[in-house]
Amino acid sequence: MTTMTDASVREFKMPDVGEGLTEAEILKWYVQPGDTVTDGQVVCEVETAKAAVELPIPYDGVVRSLHFPEGTTVDVGMSIIAVDVTGGAGAAVEAPVAAEAPEEAKPQARQPVLVGYGVSVSSTKRRPRKGAEVPAQEVAAAVQQELNGHSGRAEANGHGGHGAALTVLAPQAARPLAKPPVRKLAKDLGVDLTTVTPSGPDGVITREDVHAAVAPVVPEPVRTEPVAPVLPAPVASYDGTRETRVPVKGVRKATAVAMVGSAFTAPHVTEFVTVDVTRTLKLVEELKSAPDSYGLAGLRVNPLLLIAKALLVAIKRHPDINASWDEANQEIVLKHYVNLGIAAATPRGLIVPNIKDAHDKTLPQLAEALGELVSTAREGRTSPAAMQGGTVTITNVGVFGVDTGTPILPPGEAAILAVGSIKLQPWVHKGKVKPRQVTTLALSFDHRLVDGELGSKVLADVAAILEQPKKLITWA
Repeated sequence: MTTMTDASVREFKMPDVGEGLTEAEILKWYVQPGDTVTDGQVVCEVETAKAAVELPIPYDGVVRSLHFPEGTTVDVGMSIIAVDVTGGAGAAVEAPVAAEAPEEAKPQARQPVLVGYGVSVSSTKRRPRKGAEVPAQEVAAAVQQELNGHSGRAEANGHGGHGAALTVLAPQAARPLAKPPVRKLAKDLGVDLTTVTPSGPDGVITREDVHAAVAPVVPEPVRTEPVAPVLPAPVASYDGTRETRVPVKGVRKATAVAMVGSAFTAPHVTEFVTVDVTRTLKLVEELKSAPDSYGLAGLRVNPLLLIAKALLVAIKRHPDINASWDEANQEIVLKHYVNLGIAAATPRGLIVPNIKDAHDKTLPQLAEALGELVSTAREGRTSPAAMQGGTVTITNVGVFGVDTGTPILPPGEAAILAVGSIKLQPWVHKGKVKPRQVTTLALSFDHRLVDGELGSKVLADVAAILEQPKKLITWA
């Protein structure tokens, strides 16, 4: 990656577009070097573990370079694009100093070096860091060079202006000479460097000296119990002509990790109920036929809307199911709000955005929020914030023609309702077998904080409302 040194060039770093996310994949660049950009212009699209997000540039200028190609996963905080904010031809690139350059051609400014070490342009000798780590010959030479640099020479007995300099540079024989890696090795092995005999030039202790000083280690007793043989890992076969491997990353990877964690952390219980929803479907048709009369003009009305409303009413009647388990503090956290999650299948995988404060919304408001949530998810524009903080979720597997399922809880939630397909089936209605619209509901819940009675009551209430939607008036 090119390093810009011109103060007019600004580096735009990969931001944390979610809550604590550490990386994102660059899906697409919308600009190229030489393009003019303005403050707020979208320059690229990235995919995090939660969603695809478009990134706007925060300043005006001309694109100097793109540091990473499309498809690269970049850590948060790394620079991804350089922009010349003056709109000029661009900043110079810092070039390394040629090793063969003559001494007089070298710049006098400080050159990049290892941290803790200086560079001198007037001498090729390394400056001593401490007198204790410099051989006596070098100390004497350094003192003599310092003394010779002045017009007035001091006496060698230490009196005069340079006597103090001699005192400062005098070596301390008690501290052995060794490089930092050798000192670390000695520390790790528990070796006292003052007891080691040096073999390096000028009395420097080497790694071999440290190893030679290590005392013999008494071997541990041999275990008598049988040890299982270590078998070689099986080699996975791969037929490139008939198989395709797809890297697991982004939303798909995050979903896999979350589902495995949820399945093996929260003890899942799933209950089922089959219900006649004929009246609910009739109500849906009535609302569609006269949307102005119900404040639903221009809004999408479908069975999912009334199912969502039925679940919200059931939660209102049994609020303890709207909770989460705090493992660290061993507490049950009761939520006095409902962020209703709606599982949505997208080209990038399953996501679960949620409707914030769904419990406070009227039916028209709920319809508007639900329509916006679904359309945004289908277009791949769901923001990470929209997927945070869910409390209860609905997954509609019926749209795929599936009768029911045993859904896995989203992490941090206590319940998830699966809605199966609605089909015309023979059903006993008012003592007679008649064709009725029937569906199966499945409620999975965390048995640590939701017992069977509570889960059953919530599921039974949802079923009762869908069978007799007039209960929305009396129970809401």
